[in-house]
Amino acid sequence: EENMTISEDFSRVENTYQMEAEVCITFSNFGKMQNVCNLLIEKLGTSITISPPHFFHTPGAIDTLRRQVCVAAVGNTRQKAQEVCRLFGQTLGKPLLIREEETKEWGGHIDSPVSNSPDSLTLQERIQNATAYASCRVFAVFEIKGKEKRRSKLL
Repeated sequence: EENMTISEDFSRVENTYQMEAEVCITFSNFGKMQNVCNLLIEKLGTSITISPPHFFHTPGAIDTLRRQVCVAAVGNTRQKAQEVCRLFGQTLGKPLLIREEETKEWGGHIDSPVSNSPDSLTLQERIQNATAYASCRVFAVFEIKGKEKRRSKLL
């Protein structure tokens, strides 16, 4: 209900009345949108016109993307540091400093030609143009510990 707006227009054409309705729905799930469109076409046939979807990202979704990218960058940094420590026979300790150095955000396909009419784009091109990308570069300093020798205890 909160993600839907309905506009109705009644008019008289000769001796009959005609009703036109416009329903705008905001979906957060592409699959659900397709299912609803298919159901409407199945039930209403040619009396319905479905406009191409307009894709957008909410501020909350973009913030979530930024956080996920930063956390992934820190995780990748820790994994690489563990591999280097293993190579030198050391163990990785706790992080001493983690700093986000640079974050980049971009959208769409860099190589895609710019179209004068958004209606002329295919659904796949619309999705590509609406896709948000982000990258993050982090700087991290970890504590390095010498490898502990394990003594076997005999009972």
